[in-house]
This record gives sequence, C-alpha cells and structure tokens, in this order.
Amino acid sequence: MIWTVLLLVNGILFFLLLSNRSRSKREPPLDKGVIPWLGHALEFGKDAAKFLTRMKKKHGDIFTVRVAGRYVTVLLDPNSYDAVLQDSGSLDFSRYAQVLMERIFKLHLPNHNPAVEKAIMKQYFQGKSLSSLNSSMRRNLQALVTSETLPNQKDWKSSGLFNLCYSLLFRAGYLTLFGAETNNNSPDTRQIYKEYRTFDGLLTKMARTTLNSGEKQVAGEARESLWELLSAAGLGESASTWIRHYRQHLQQGGADQDTQTRAMLLQLWATQGNVGPAAFWLLAFLLTTPQAMKAVRREFNRVSLNTAKGPTLDSCQPTPVFDSALEETLRLTAAPFITREVLQNKTLCMADGREYDLRQGDRVCLFPFVSPQMDPDIYQEPEKFKYDRFLNADGTPKKVFYKGGERLKYYTMPWGAGGNSCVGKPFAIEAIRQFVYLVITHLDLELCEPESGLPAVKTSCYGFGMVQPEGDIFIRFSHRSCDGML
Repeated sequence: MIWTVLLLVNGILFFLLLSNRSRSKREPPLDKGVIPWLGHALEFGKDAAKFLTRMKKKHGDIFTVRVAGRYVTVLLDPNSYDAVLQDSGSLDFSRYAQVLMERIFKLHLPNHNPAVEKAIMKQYFQGKSLSSLNSSMRRNLQALVTSETLPNQKDWKSSGLFNLCYSLLFRAGYLTLFGAETNNNSPDTRQIYKEYRTFDGLLTKMARTTLNSGEKQVAGEARESLWELLSAAGLGESASTWIRHYRQHLQQGGADQDTQTRAMLLQLWATQGNVGPAAFWLLAFLLTTPQAMKAVRREFNRVSLNTAKGPTLDSCQPTPVFDSALEETLRLTAAPFITREVLQNKTLCMADGREYDLRQGDRVCLFPFVSPQMDPDIYQEPEKFKYDRFLNADGTPKKVFYKGGERLKYYTMPWGAGGNSCVGKPFAIEAIRQFVYLVITHLDLELCEPESGLPAVKTSCYGFGMVQPEGDIFIRFSHRSCDGML
C-alpha cells in the first residue's frame, strides 16, 4: 500500500513539474495551452498547418508549445533553418526516428546506423544504377497503365483518381525495387497494395498513439498480413540490387528474419508512400486547370519519340513546364515535419541575429509547409495552383525567391534538406514524370463532375510527407488511339 501511495505522489509531483514550466528570458515564447500536460496536442494533431499558422501570428517565427507532456520548439524562419539542419552535435534526428519505427512498424534494428543505410541507398540511386532503376520503372509503369485499357477496349471506365494513381505507382514501384517471382507462390501486387492502403490509412494515428481499440486491431492485422506478404521481398533475383544489398546489411548487422521482414515494410512505406499521392495531386491540378494541362501536353509533344509501340518520352530532354507544375504541386501538398531531439542545452542563433536558448530533452520542429511554402511574403496568392510559378519569363527554371529583401536558400522543401534530404528524389521525380506522360498520352480522361472541384485535404496527414485527400475525385478514361495521342 505504501509503495502505491509513494508512486502516486511521485506521479503527481512529476505531473506538476511538467505543468509548471515557465519561460526564461532567453528562451522562445512559451505557449503551454489550457489543458494540463496535454497542452496543444489535440489541435496540433487535428490540423498542424492551421495550428502552427495561428501560433506564428501570435508569437512570431519561433515559439515553444507543450504537446502531450513534451515541449516542442517550432522554427518557421527559413533563413534560420541551417542553424538546425547543420547541427548534428546538439540536435539528433535518429532518436525520434527510432520512436516512430517502433510505434508504426514494431521495428527495432540492432546496430542501427542511418548514415550507413543512406550511403547504401546512394550507391544505387544515382549514376548508372539510377538509369537502370528508371528503365525498369518505366517498363513496369507502361505495362500497368496499358493493362488498364487495352487497345481493343473502347468502353469508358470510371475510377477514383487517387486510387488509380496510388495503385499503379505503388505496384510499379514494388516490382521495380522489391521484385516479384514468376512462380505462383509470389504475392499479387494488388493484394499487397490493398493491405498497405489499410495500414497507410491508420499510420498517422499509429505515430501519435491515438488508435482506438478497433483501429488497433485493424492496424495490427494489416501489419501482420504485410509481414507475411513481404517475407520474401528482396530475396529473389528480380529484386533491385539496392534492396538485396540492404537485406544483406541487415543480416550482417545481426537482424533475424522477422526483423528483416519488418524492415521491408519500413522501406516499402519510405519508397512508395509519397509518390502516388504526389502524382494524384499533380493530375488533379492539371485536370482542373485547362491552361496548365495544355502547356504540359505541348511540352510532352515536343519531347516525345515515335516508336513502333507508340510515343515514348525522351528522358534526355528537359521538361521545365512539367517540372514547374510538379514543384508547384509539391509546394501545395508536401508537408513533412523535420524534427530533432535536443541532446544538450543549446543556443540557437537566428539569421537576423536573435539568440534563443533550447533545453535539453525538448524537441525542435521545422515545418516548411507553413514557411516557406505557404508564406504570403514569399509567394503571391500562395493557396492557388500556378503551374508556371517556378518558370522565368523566358521559360527557364526559376530558382530565385526573396523574403523581406533577403534571398532564400530554402524557398520550397518537399524533399527535406541537408542530412534530412531524400536520397530517392531523382528516382521519384522521374517516376512521376513517366507516369503522368503515360496517362495523358495513352488515355483519354475527363472529370466525372467537372464542377465539384478538388477534394479537401486530410489535415491529420500534416507532418508525414504528402498530404492525402478526404475522399477522391472521380474520372472517366478510355484507351487513346495512336492518331489522337497528344
């Protein structure tokens, strides 16, 4: 009994200690919220973009908020981001990443070294290895897109655009990177996609530990099904050299078979979780902006090669109009957090000379979606899709943007930055380019309800890469004859 009382007293004292934190003179503005311990957790999780924009208007471009007992310093000045990104001594990325790996994937890697894993990936996502991956991805995409509407099929088909984009790019990416055996024991990519979408739909709640009992069961069943389906992924000769090398690295590091399989699910999410949603938003913007679709079609027509199997995109030719449309799409829909753990007390030096003290044990969070990407001081009408926003008047790529008279190093950050930057960026961009090209050259497509507009954003997705839509936008499509292509 006495031990129970002592534990209860200690718990209350610890709770009060967390609740009674006050701001020192040199620290960022502190906003604890009105709910003890919980603080701003509910509002943060419901719509981080809206919440952090409100906090920015209230406190400025740096502030500390309480979120479920943790104190998070949010920095929203892009000119000061390097003070976080370039400090690997006082600020650490891997600890929070390991927390998410355990929460989402039930994965603990022995001798985990993110730098080594990134170096392995770099070997295969650049140069000749990247060219080989791009060629394989192009073949898989062409086969899957063609299979949707065979040349002898003239009837129109209906589909949700999000599901179509996500499914085709996911399956093509899986075949390219993880491989598939030709025997009957190999899992169908449709089955893997179906289970993955169930898992993906609950991923943000897994990360925040907010699943209810029913959702925990659904998420657990989907996870276990994916483990079974992925148990042989990366073992066959059809798998990419990257995933085979990665499995060997895990094995050499002491990971058993179950741990390797769980790591395959992690890599499946890391490589396939954002490409399909990005392609969806791009096509959705093009379909609802006729001028943009016309400009992209015109450019694709210019860089097409005529072959016996129909037009093919010349990968050696630049596509600045498409690139601008994609970058604008990502500016509007890519919303990852960049998070660091504060390992020791640190003074953060801002670009304008201000200095703030950060406490050991707190977290630091950058949210580029709020600034620079949706910052009205950088972009005119930032909420609007303008396909040529990243083009100069002469049609060349625009890379110079300013805020308050200062040129920005980071004017959009969908791929992260510094040590946090995405190694697979060139592969992902080429996959999206090839996919969009194939869709608009091989298919006639139109909106089922042109006046309905774009679906709303699922605001709970903020912080985890590409946002996803609430619902879908429905389209009709059919095979396009060679004479009508482009």
